[in-house]
Amino acid sequence: MDRQNIIEATAAFVKDTLQNAEGGHDWWHIYRVWKTAKTIAVGESVDTFVVELGALLHDIADSKFYNGDETVGPKKAREFLETLHVDEPTILHVENIIKNISFKGGKEKQIFKSVELDVVQDADRLDALGAIGIARAFNYGGYKNRKIYDPTIKPNLNKTKEEYKNSAEPTLNHFYEKLFLLKDRMNTKTGQLLAKHRHDFMTSYVEQFYEEWEGRL
Repeated sequence: MDRQNIIEATAAFVKDTLQNAEGGHDWWHIYRVWKTAKTIAVGESVDTFVVELGALLHDIADSKFYNGDETVGPKKAREFLETLHVDEPTILHVENIIKNISFKGGKEKQIFKSVELDVVQDADRLDALGAIGIARAFNYGGYKNRKIYDPTIKPNLNKTKEEYKNSAEPTLNHFYEKLFLLKDRMNTKTGQLLAKHRHDFMTSYVEQFYEEWEGRL
């Protein structure tokens, strides 16, 4: 099976696997990250095959839907890619992208590095920003039955990884604890440019939110 057929088979597998997933982490999230990763990759010296597979499989089993188990995603990706007889170095690279792509909070450092991970990570982070990022944040907050906002509960920027993963705070706090931090964590030039535009949109949205909350607009 050639590379293009492997990509197409992987897309079909992910679409089928995530057909009933929560709306912010479903096939369409994968689709957007996949397309954005290909856009970013144009300006980078990368293995586009690894980038596409990493983008398609990065959330095949997001740990937040598996009781925090971070081993399920890489394992599921490996098992699938082995059925397509993908070479071992590529499978290992995709596994490492899945293991290291997420923002986990706390002071945890990313261990694995590659330009392919940089591209996929930027694409994934961009989907947490802008108009879609806002929609995803509140969709997940509703899925977890969280408050939209509570002015008595302040954001905590010093959470440990476990505190961040287990947080049940209002969704608006998530903007300060993660989303507003992403602009300065982009790896690529294209990612930085796109992030600034989306970040600015989000800050305007939050300013409007507070004005409406207090009945001033």
